[in-house]
Amino acid sequence: MAIIGLSLVTLWSLVAVWMLIDVRRELRTALDDRLAASARMVAGLVMQMPRESMAAGKPMESARDVVARDGLACEVSLLRGEVTMQPVARTTSSPGLRDVQPGYSTRSFGGKLWRTYVLQEGGIRIATADRIDVRERLLQDIALTAGIPFAIALAGSLLLLWFGIGSGLRPIERVRAALALRGPSDTAPLPDTQAPPELRPLVDTIEHLVGRMQDAMARERRFTDDAAHELRTPLTGIKTHLQVMRLAARKADGAPVAQQALADAERGVLRLQNTLDQLLLLARLEGSLQPAPRGRSFADAAAKLAIDDAQAGQHVKGRVRLVLPNRTSALAVPESLLVCALRNLLDNAMRYSTGPSEVVLRVEMHENHTVTFCVCDEGPGLSEVDCALATQRFWRRGAASQGSGLGLSIVSEIASCYAGSLQLRPRNPVGLEACLTFPANSDQQTSADVAPASAY
Repeated sequence: MAIIGLSLVTLWSLVAVWMLIDVRRELRTALDDRLAASARMVAGLVMQMPRESMAAGKPMESARDVVARDGLACEVSLLRGEVTMQPVARTTSSPGLRDVQPGYSTRSFGGKLWRTYVLQEGGIRIATADRIDVRERLLQDIALTAGIPFAIALAGSLLLLWFGIGSGLRPIERVRAALALRGPSDTAPLPDTQAPPELRPLVDTIEHLVGRMQDAMARERRFTDDAAHELRTPLTGIKTHLQVMRLAARKADGAPVAQQALADAERGVLRLQNTLDQLLLLARLEGSLQPAPRGRSFADAAAKLAIDDAQAGQHVKGRVRLVLPNRTSALAVPESLLVCALRNLLDNAMRYSTGPSEVVLRVEMHENHTVTFCVCDEGPGLSEVDCALATQRFWRRGAASQGSGLGLSIVSEIASCYAGSLQLRPRNPVGLEACLTFPANSDQQTSADVAPASAY
């Protein structure tokens, strides 16, 4: 408001000074023209008077008694040769204009400035003059007449501008007051601010920002609750196994029991480590407000790395058969995240498959420039309802289910970050098929000398 007000005052003050200078110049020109017109009018009247009376050289008393008004003065003289001048008539206020040169000039008479004009025509000399101070008072009157309404209009404009800006920013003030009174756990939407169209995008952005902050806080709370709930079980198991090992160490024949308790505690630590790793990865994927990091990976290489990682802790090698198409493609997904997603799918498939049954990882290329990784197992499978719930965090089909319940959640989150999708479908007669799809870079497709049904 101060910037706008100061700008308006400065701008219109400059305009007012410009107009005043222009009016002053035009007024001086008009008054000078009036002097010249008065001289020509008097010259015309004098030329019509009898030449005998003027030639006698007698003063015209009636003309001498004319009183000038508004600071005007006039003097009529007859020219006698080139040097002699005989006044014929003049106004009583004439300061004596005999020494003034023809044309316009500014002279000082009696301590006052006069603007003069002298016309010489047909042996007659007409001198007219008016006072400069009268002209200045006239200019001041004009400036006051125009300046007072101008100042009132400027003050009124600033006042209207004050109310206009205050009214326009009032919705923002309501939003500020609502945010100041909002508690950390308040998830209610912002009140209706009735903002004008110009401020509506700002209000919408603030509401969107508040919503994202609330979502981030909700994710943090959910992560804390889930971590506390899920980590309690392995920590309790480790504590129990350590207590058993301590009791067994006091007995003479407690070595086998201690060894078993130590092995169980080690498995609990590994489960705890795996759960922590999965939780941290899921928190990074869900909680990041920045765009997902770009990367590049090849479908066949990522599939082979995922198989190696999934079978690293298995006693039976070769349980996973890899089926690749005639050609493969580059994906705009970081290789580490793609391998992590495929490894989680393979871990689930091998964990729930019955016996040493085979798990198939099939890579498919589609006409719509997408790549699908299908993991098929021969386990108990899931129903249609369970498939819809399986991607929720910590979802398990039963209390005796293995794993932390985070694997499919991580796969689904990776897919959503890179414009992909995860679909779970029950197989007939048994088993589950998990299909992970990502867009392919068509310009990065390369030919591969791989048979359509080769095993890895």
